Amino acid sequence: MSKKPEVTIYTDGACSGNPGPGGWAAVLMANGAVKELSGYEEDTTNNRMELTAATEALEKLTKPCSVKLYSDSSYLVSAFNQGWLDNWQRNGWRNSAKQAVSNPDLWKRLLAQAIRHDITWIKVKGHADNEWNNRCDQLAVEQIKLNRSV
Repeated sequence: MSKKPEVTIYTDGACSGNPGPGGWAAVLMANGAVKELSGYEEDTTNNRMELTAATEALEKLTKPCSVKLYSDSSYLVSAFNQGWLDNWQRNGWRNSAKQAVSNPDLWKRLLAQAIRHDITWIKVKGHADNEWNNRCDQLAVEQIKLNRSV
């Protein structure tokens, strides 16, 4: 049995207003190669951009991988590491307050990737000294600036 390729991913999302125009970005690293991804949505939320960044990055992987995914989003990382997703699914996509979970479309796409890959979800401090998290933030904000000026 062959070992799964190892990939490191950093992700971030940004919003100008919440809701408002948003950008997302990811940096994927494997075998010394670095690939940057980013995108824009006209009317979105910061949480949607955080989830989109992780989803888009994981969906770009062409085969199952062993992934270390770094994010400054507690919402994203805690949902996996603290079992929130398991509870939401068990409760029919309702949270502990019995309210509908926000962004179920993106959570379902992420779950499909979590099944496909072996993912370690790692929380990093945002807007600090992490080079790759800062690069993702820069790319996400750039997407907002580029698309708002069009």
